[in-house]
Amino acid sequence: MIPEEYFSILGFNNKAECILQENSIVIRPIRDNVSEDISEYILAELVEEGYSGQELITKFKETRRKIRPAVENLLSEADDIAKGLKKSSTLEDVFKH
Repeated sequence: MIPEEYFSILGFNNKAECILQENSIVIRPIRDNVSEDISEYILAELVEEGYSGQELITKFKETRRKIRPAVENLLSEADDIAKGLKKSSTLEDVFKH
């Protein structure tokens, strides 16, 4: 059970995601407007790369179609880590030179 004060402060509704992180479980609210945030990020990146007009629209659609498979891949990998089928990366693994 999440304490009511945290529930309100963090903006939980009826959905949450659980992430296994080393020896801890992180519980975060799932926000309904995530796709809007991602869309804004994609558009900003594409504009920064110099796309505009119809080319921007085409590239945006291509990029957006890649999001779901990427997220599904991440979730599958997280499940494998949680089941002990795959080793997770440590901060040292990620940041070593």
